[in-house]
Parts: sequence; C-alpha cells; structure tokens
Amino acid sequence: MKKPGIEIRPIRSKKDYNAALRQIEALWDSPPKSVEAEALEVLSILVDEYENKHFPIEAPDPIEAIKYRMEQLSLTQQDLAKYLGGKSRVSEVLNRKRPLTLKMIKALYQHLHIPAEALIA
Repeated sequence: MKKPGIEIRPIRSKKDYNAALRQIEALWDSPPKSVEAEALEVLSILVDEYENKHFPIEAPDPIEAIKYRMEQLSLTQQDLAKYLGGKSRVSEVLNRKRPLTLKMIKALYQHLHIPAEALIA
C-alpha cells in the first residue's frame, strides 16, 4: 500500500518499529474510511504483531493477582477465609506455603471475579 508519505512495510527491526510508530502518530486523526485510516489500521496490526513477538507480557503471578483484587475491593485476609477454607489457609496461600487448589481457584473466580488464567499461571 503506497500513497505519498505513507509507506507500509514489514516490521523486522527496532528501526522499522519506530518508523511505524511515527507513521501511526501522523495518521492518528485520519478521517474514517480514508486511505490514511486504512493505512493506520494495517500499521497498527503490524506493530501489534511485532510487540507481541518482541515484548511479550507475562501472565501475572496468582498470589499478586489475589492481593491486587483484595486491595481493589478493600478485603482483608479474613474476608477471603470463606473462599479459601479458613483464615490459616488464607495465610498459607498468601505466604506461598500452600498452592491454590482447583476449588480455591473456582471460588476466587466466581466470587471475586479474578480471571482463572491469572490464578492458574
């Protein structure tokens, strides 16, 4: 796809990546359905693929996910006892002395809406 000022090429290096980001910035306010908007869409896909390959985001740590959700909801360890099977079990899990069981993961997912993928990691 080529139009004066728009060049779409595969992103194979950091230099290509930075050039694509500059082009995206220049095309950001393009009118919908214009050639520029289509170029923006294609460049965004190419950048996304490059980022996924070169800058992967690792899954969160399950215990950190639980602690984060506790903070969001202002929960205490005692509040988790009903989901994990008692206060001592909560302490063991949060201190990494006991692994999460499938039953615990299911309860945390259903009641606190913590994504199962975050808890299984």
